[in-house]
Amino acid sequence: MPVRAVYQAKLELNTCQSSLICSFSPKGPPAFQRRREVTSVLQQAVFCALWCGNVATYLNDKALATLAKTGQLSSLSPSLLVPADGIEPAGEKLLPGIEEEDNVLILEESNFDRALEENRYLLVAFYTALSGPSQTLAAEFARAAEELKSAATDVRLGKADVTDQKAFQKEFNIQDFPTLKFFVHGDRSNPVECKGVRTASAFVTWIRRRIGSCTAYLNSTEQAEAFVEPDGVAVIGFFKSPQGWAEEVFCHSARSTPELPFGTTTSEEVFARFGIREDAVVIFQRGKPVYNQAAEEGRLTHEELTRLVKTFTVDVVSEYNLETSLKIFDVPVENHILLFIPKSSSVFSKAYENFKSVAEEFRGKIVFIVVDTDESRNGRVIEYFQVIEIEVPAVQILNLTSDARYKMPAERVTVRDLRRFCQSYLEGTAKRHLASEEIPDGWDQKPVKELVGKNFDRVVFNKKNHVFVMFYAPWSEACQKLLPIWDELGKMFENRSNVVIAKIDYTANNAQLLNLERYPFFRYFPVGSATRVDPYKGEHSLDAFAEFLEEQIKAGKKLIPD
Repeated sequence: MPVRAVYQAKLELNTCQSSLICSFSPKGPPAFQRRREVTSVLQQAVFCALWCGNVATYLNDKALATLAKTGQLSSLSPSLLVPADGIEPAGEKLLPGIEEEDNVLILEESNFDRALEENRYLLVAFYTALSGPSQTLAAEFARAAEELKSAATDVRLGKADVTDQKAFQKEFNIQDFPTLKFFVHGDRSNPVECKGVRTASAFVTWIRRRIGSCTAYLNSTEQAEAFVEPDGVAVIGFFKSPQGWAEEVFCHSARSTPELPFGTTTSEEVFARFGIREDAVVIFQRGKPVYNQAAEEGRLTHEELTRLVKTFTVDVVSEYNLETSLKIFDVPVENHILLFIPKSSSVFSKAYENFKSVAEEFRGKIVFIVVDTDESRNGRVIEYFQVIEIEVPAVQILNLTSDARYKMPAERVTVRDLRRFCQSYLEGTAKRHLASEEIPDGWDQKPVKELVGKNFDRVVFNKKNHVFVMFYAPWSEACQKLLPIWDELGKMFENRSNVVIAKIDYTANNAQLLNLERYPFFRYFPVGSATRVDPYKGEHSLDAFAEFLEEQIKAGKKLIPD
């Protein structure tokens, strides 16, 4: 027998030896059957080693210990258990063990293939040392590794720092850090991505459901009641047939949601206890059913079920911060609605109560998030949504797929306005917020010129003109009352060649101005300047507007004589 066969037998042995005591997968062969299979492999490895004249050279300590327990070493000469010089395969020096840190294998491009060969199941975290989420994950990952190792499973956890190992990033299409991938039976080309798992217990559950039973079977009302009784959320699939389409969908969702316990039952007694007549998936919260979905073929897909169930891994309304952001984005719902409001505000309690009330209605379709605008660490998300202080409380919807944003057309955060906003968005009738609307036809043909983001700077910073602009919100009652007065002002100055009266819907167009106010507000852009902006602080009446503008025109004539 070639010496190479001994080396390959060693690798196979390392993969199989832990199966002697592994009972991880209830669907696998009985323990005694696995023991016979492994013993056969051990005997072959011993035979190879004997043929070469030595056992200890080719079998590691763990393998030798396993052989001792099974009685395979009893007939061997003691001299065969002592490493002999000159026996290693030519050109194939046996490698030392892969280094570990906190029971996690330290993987590099040079040892990655070996790790796959030696471990039947391998969950790898691809990370960068400077990544905050990577650092947060490290402790939980190590705890999961310790639990799995102490349970004598054939599952190992590994980590690979891809800061300088760019080949990993390219091969496994790694764009976010950390990215976790699960390798089965050494298959390097088809790893399963592990998404949304953040805690040690969730890692262990995720792996168990991948390689073993994906749910707990509930055979009695006592078992079912105990299953849903603890604080938190539990999911039960009520299926009259233990095998079939519905259970396959259910099991797929269970594997994708290790944060929650999943159980199945075919028991008529359990069906009756919870008033279930047909196949259904029921979500329980604190022992009470909070959602019931009929499990009809063609109506329920594993994507839809996973999306729904995942929403119960976060609160019905989540407060945005560094800790919750990861969980929020792990929920596979592309629609997020955000309430921007300072928690110190006198209207916070009522606004939050209304927000939460509507959130219950749209669970599974829209994720509801509160952003405290008093919190300085939320500055980036506030800046991204271009929320300014005078607008709060403000509500926006973001579509994560298209990056489209929508502003709620209301001044107050009421149940009625929130519900209408969410419904219009889901129906596709909500008005998208853009950097600029398209320039309307005839925008400059009326006494009051219609500005949008695309023509704003060109009109207001024209040095030859006095430009007086009203910034309004079409849904504001105060703005609606003033718009007719503004039209009258436009008619008053219609025949003044260098005077422009204009208006802009500031909720739909971005204009880069400082010191903005609550709608409506007004700005004067004086003649002779391409940068100056003067706020109007007077009364909101036709006479006050006209008087202010005449004063500015006279002042302009002194600076720029006719």
